[in-house]
Amino acid sequence: MAPVLRVLVVDDSAVVRQGVLLLLEHVPDMVVEVASDPLIAQQKMKSQRPDVVLLDLEMPRMDGLTFLRQLMREEAPVPVVVCTGLAGPGSETAVRLLQEGAVEIISKPMLGVGDFLRESRARFVESLRNAARSRPRLVRRTSVAVLERPSSPSLLTVTTDKVVAVGASTGGTEALRQLLVSMPPDCLGLVIVQHMPELFTAAFARRLQQVCRIEVKEAAQGDRVMRGRALIAPGNRHLRVRRSGGHYEVDVLDGARVSGHKPSVDVLFHSVARAAGPNAVGVLLTGMGDDGADGLLAMKRAGAATLAQDEASCVVFGMPRAAIERGAVGEVLPLGEMGDALRRRARSP
Repeated sequence: MAPVLRVLVVDDSAVVRQGVLLLLEHVPDMVVEVASDPLIAQQKMKSQRPDVVLLDLEMPRMDGLTFLRQLMREEAPVPVVVCTGLAGPGSETAVRLLQEGAVEIISKPMLGVGDFLRESRARFVESLRNAARSRPRLVRRTSVAVLERPSSPSLLTVTTDKVVAVGASTGGTEALRQLLVSMPPDCLGLVIVQHMPELFTAAFARRLQQVCRIEVKEAAQGDRVMRGRALIAPGNRHLRVRRSGGHYEVDVLDGARVSGHKPSVDVLFHSVARAAGPNAVGVLLTGMGDDGADGLLAMKRAGAATLAQDEASCVVFGMPRAAIERGAVGEVLPLGEMGDALRRRARSP
């Protein structure tokens, strides 16, 4: 018999609380508790800790963002799915919530919430199950300065014959922030796939640009891969790397989902294996599923160095585990050591 999944719904709307209760009452392995604000939720959590929290943002006495931050400071944070009308796709609020530790954002309408809940039953069940399997990381508040980038354009205009390809999914927004913040201005050019909906990636790239010493941007057709730059695949578009003379460029493509995703890490990694071969590094970070495992194996067979994040530092160890099991990974590292590993490879011939 499957273990019972305990869901705590924290929302000041009686319509939403009742709607979720009705939505999940026939899911055999889910038990739902409700709270009309975070203070009531805190009291309930003292007697029965949930496996996942479904959280609204705008509530009396304490807002949802403050409650999320409190949850993420606990030694064993409870996974949180945010369901709100205040964080639409691509909004700064949505990206901020992901960086603060939310596993997923579900955007609910301001009107017709009851119909929305009924129509979205499958998505809610899948989101709650996925979140419960994740392992949110403890978030310690640190002050992050907005960094000045070098005034000299030289580091950002030198093409490179090496490329770093990175794939991430659940938990990847924070993992990528930590990785990219550690990169020096002359780091190897990076191409990145983070599983994100359309419109989210541009806002995500802008937030990273504010805190990194390198240029971070949402990839556009024909962008060059160069030192000091990270290109992030747009949501709902595949990203491919190709060789163009003495440098690399990217193609941003439509098409079917690959490995269940668009953008797909497998699409990126296979293209880098073809274009760069041994002049590449593949990095697979936290995420659910197996996207990227086949592509990383192709990179390894082409002579590339291949790295995967270790289980202890992952929010979800799905994608790295799949790649390790297929023999695609040359080195397994904690997230905190990834930056040093890439810097060493930048200096090697």
